Amino acid sequence: MPATVDASLKAALAALVESKVEGLLVMDLSSACSFTDMFVICHGSSKRQVRSVADDVDRAVRKQTGKRPALEGYEVGEWVLMDYGDFIVHIFNARAREFYRLESLWYDAPGIDPATLC
Repeated sequence: MPATVDASLKAALAALVESKVEGLLVMDLSSACSFTDMFVICHGSSKRQVRSVADDVDRAVRKQTGKRPALEGYEVGEWVLMDYGDFIVHIFNARAREFYRLESLWYDAPGIDPATLC
């Protein structure tokens, strides 16, 4: 990965850890799809926390690299998708994460310990 992607991903993960999200998961999709290299998946306890976490990730990545994501779902706050190109951050509320079970769609993609990327 280019250095800016590493910096963006590290900034996003650090913001997620600091925001105390639950179930943080990083999946390597580089060999499974063409639209991104990684999914970062987590959940918060409420719609308000989901939006707050998205704000924290946006601020952290912008401060580190100047990148802004393509953003979907922020207004509703049940599932916010933040597309940075080489990685996509999915921030769910607990109910939406259980309903969509996104990680089960990519069950064969290798997981990466987020601590190794921070």
